[in-house]
Amino acid sequence: MTATDIVFGSGQYADVNGINLYYETHGTGHPLVLLHGGLASGEMFAPILPTLADHHQVILVDLQGHGRTADIDRPLDVTLMAEDIAALIDHLGLEKPDLVGYSLGGGVALQVALKYPHKVRRLVTASAHIRRDAIHAEILAQQGQVGAAAAEFMKDTPMYELYQRVAPRPEDFPRLLDKIGAAMAKDYDYTEEVRGLQVPTLVVAADADMAPPRHYVEVFALLDGGLRDGGWGGENRPKGGHALAILPGLTHYDIADSPLFAATTLAFLDKQD
Repeated sequence: MTATDIVFGSGQYADVNGINLYYETHGTGHPLVLLHGGLASGEMFAPILPTLADHHQVILVDLQGHGRTADIDRPLDVTLMAEDIAALIDHLGLEKPDLVGYSLGGGVALQVALKYPHKVRRLVTASAHIRRDAIHAEILAQQGQVGAAAAEFMKDTPMYELYQRVAPRPEDFPRLLDKIGAAMAKDYDYTEEVRGLQVPTLVVAADADMAPPRHYVEVFALLDGGLRDGGWGGENRPKGGHALAILPGLTHYDIADSPLFAATTLAFLDKQD
């Protein structure tokens, strides 16, 4: 499959969990639910979607209030959006799909795997920190400025252009900023939950990500990773089949476009146990 084979906007809506959720299906093979980052949509994966769709049936979802999915009267919360994805998996009759999420989508995918491990085969969570205080201080300061008042200043950004082009209610952009800002201001720590993760998981980050590499190493350690030599035959690798990838030369803002991210994701998802 090539980029010219991908037609965005040709998807469907699923009425699940109280939200009319937009999704598209590309490619064939074992199903892979692909979740975008904040202020984006499934279209952000355009550079790597052909590669993923050559190996998997990719279900590309627009999360609550993003892309072609209209907002509803509830907060933007990863646990609530995880319920949407779990309901979509049931709605589509998917048999243990893989979940791949980036940033906000990585947090949503993680929550699905934590609460519904029986619905998920493998999980890839990219550039998604599990504690609010893990990210760099200057990023926390920037996040504190996100809100409706910033809408005017964002009119020249790709996020605004995309929203105006595809959103069912383009005038809701300030509302989305308010909700994103409120979500980012809320403290959270999923350390204890991650310790009990039952789904084989690949933790991915850029080497210059929103949180430093040590945070993702800490997450890997919660999953029994990096605590001992893996052994000649990999016999001492993490017991749950988990893995870690810190991708070189990338940042939080270009990792999801990277062929290296696509290749690393596929290598983990298609690994023969």
